[in-house]
Amino acid sequence: MSPQPVTAARKPERPAYMATGWTGGHNPWVIALVVTMATFMEVLDTSIANVSLPHIAGSLSVSQDESTWVLTSYLVANAIILPISGWIASRVGRKRFYLSCVAIFTVSSLLCGLAPSLGTLIFFRILQGLGGGGLGPSEQSILADTFPPAKRGMAFAIYGMAVVLAPAIGPTLGGFITDHYDWRWVFFINVPVGVASLFLANHFVSDPPHLRVLDERRQSVDFVGLGLIALGLSALELVLDKGQEDDWFHSHFIVGCSIVAAVALTAFVAWEWSHPHPIVEVRLFKNRNFAASNVMMLTLGISLFGTTVLLPQYTQTLMGYSAEQAGMALSPGGFVVILLLPFVGRMVSKVDPRRLIAFGFLVLSASLFYMTSHLYQGIDFRQATLLRVYQSVGLAFLFVPINTLVYTGVAPEKTNAVSGIVNLSRNMGGDIGIAMVTTLVARHTQAHQAQLAAHTSSFDAPFQARLTALTAGFARSGASAVEATHRALASMAQQVNQQAATLAYIDVLWVLGCTTACMIPLLLLTQKPQRGGDAPVGH
Repeated sequence: MSPQPVTAARKPERPAYMATGWTGGHNPWVIALVVTMATFMEVLDTSIANVSLPHIAGSLSVSQDESTWVLTSYLVANAIILPISGWIASRVGRKRFYLSCVAIFTVSSLLCGLAPSLGTLIFFRILQGLGGGGLGPSEQSILADTFPPAKRGMAFAIYGMAVVLAPAIGPTLGGFITDHYDWRWVFFINVPVGVASLFLANHFVSDPPHLRVLDERRQSVDFVGLGLIALGLSALELVLDKGQEDDWFHSHFIVGCSIVAAVALTAFVAWEWSHPHPIVEVRLFKNRNFAASNVMMLTLGISLFGTTVLLPQYTQTLMGYSAEQAGMALSPGGFVVILLLPFVGRMVSKVDPRRLIAFGFLVLSASLFYMTSHLYQGIDFRQATLLRVYQSVGLAFLFVPINTLVYTGVAPEKTNAVSGIVNLSRNMGGDIGIAMVTTLVARHTQAHQAQLAAHTSSFDAPFQARLTALTAGFARSGASAVEATHRALASMAQQVNQQAATLAYIDVLWVLGCTTACMIPLLLLTQKPQRGGDAPVGH
C-alpha cells in the first residue's frame, strides 16, 4: 500500500476585514482625522504649559519651584496610564475606553482652567494626564485596525503630524496665549476640541469583531502588576523631572525614588513575564522587530524633545529671544515634517521601512553634527530656523516607518498592547531627552567656565590685550578710569559665560548625534516586513 500523502496543517482562516481594514462602514480617512483631533491636543498639553509657569506661580501665589508640579503631575499620570492602556481597552472595549479618555481629558481641562489654588490645579492635572495618556495608544491601535498594512503608512503619517508638530508649536502657542490673554486659556482651548472629538468619535469609531470577542472574556485583574508599574513609573518620572533641580544623586529624595523605580520595574517585568493575563505584554519583546522598534522610538523621543528644548533655550538665554520668537524658530521645521510625512507614508508601502529608518537616522545624525560647527554666538534667525529644518527632514523619515515596523509579526489582537508600549517608549524618550539636555548643559557650562576662567589672568597676553582694548573703549565713551575697568571686566565675564554655554550646547549636540547614529546598526537585528499582504502574525 502506498503511503498516504502528508498534508500540511492549515492555519485557521482569518476574517476578511483583517486584510482590508475595519471601518464600520465609514470612510477610513475621516476616522483617522477624527481620532487625531484629541491626540493632537493631548500631545500639545505636554509642552504648552511650560512657558506659562511663571504666570501660574504669580496668579496662585506660589513659588516657581512649586509651580513645576503642574508639569510633573501630568507626566507621572501620563506615564502610568500609557503602558496599561492596551489592557484596559481590551477589557472594557477600545471605543468605550477612547471616549472615556476624551471625556476625562476635556472635563479636567475645563477644571484646570477654573482651579482656584495650586493643590486643586495639580489634582485636575493628574486627572488630565490619566485621560490624555490613553488617547495616543488608542488612536494608533484604531488606525492599525482601520487600515490594511499596505495603507498604514499614510494613516500613521496623519498621526505623526500630531505627535511631531504639537511639541514644536506648543511653546509658541502657550507664550502667545499667556502674553495676550490669560494662562487659564492654555487649558480652556482643549474644551471645544474635546467636545467635537467626543461627538465625532462616537459616530465614526467602532470596535472590530476580534476586539469584541476579547471584551467578552472576563479575566481577573492583576493587581500586583498594576501596583508595581504604577509605583515604578511614578518614581522614574519624579527622578527625570526633578533630578537636575535637586542635584540628582546628591538628593536623598532622588536616590530613594531611583531605588524604588529600579526595584519596582524589575519586579514588574519578572512578574508579568510569567503571568497568564499580564497587564502589559512584556513577552512581545521576544519579537526582534518589536524590541528594536521600541529602542529606536525611545531614541527618536530623546532627539525630538531634547532638541525642542535645546534650540529655544539657546536662542532665549544667549540671543535674547522671547518665548514666542524662540518658538517661531521651531515652527518651519514642523511644517517641513507636515510636507514630508505624506510622502514617507506612501513610500513605506513600497520601500523596506528599515531603509527609510536608516536614512532618517543618518540625516538626523548629520544635522546634529552639522549644528556643532554652525552654532555660535550671534547666529541670525534664519540660521537658527535652518538648523531646525535640517533636523526635521530626518525626523519625518523616522516616525512612520518605526511605527510600521513595530507591528511586524504581532497578532491583530495585540495591537492595543503594541500601541501602549510604543507610545510609552516615545514619551519616556522625551522625558529622558529633556532631563539629559538640561543636565548636560548645566554641568558642561560649569566645566567650560572653569577652563576658560583659567586664561583670565594678568599673565595671559590675549586676555590682557582684550581687557585693555575694552577699557580704552569705555573710557572714550566718557567713563572714569575705575568705572571703565569695572565695565571691561564685567563684559569679559559675560563673554566667558556665553562662550562656556555655547560650548556646552555643542557638547550636547555631539552626544545626541552619536546616540542617533548608533540606531543605524541596530537595524541589522530586524527582519524585513512582508510585502503585498498582512504582516506575519506572531503569538
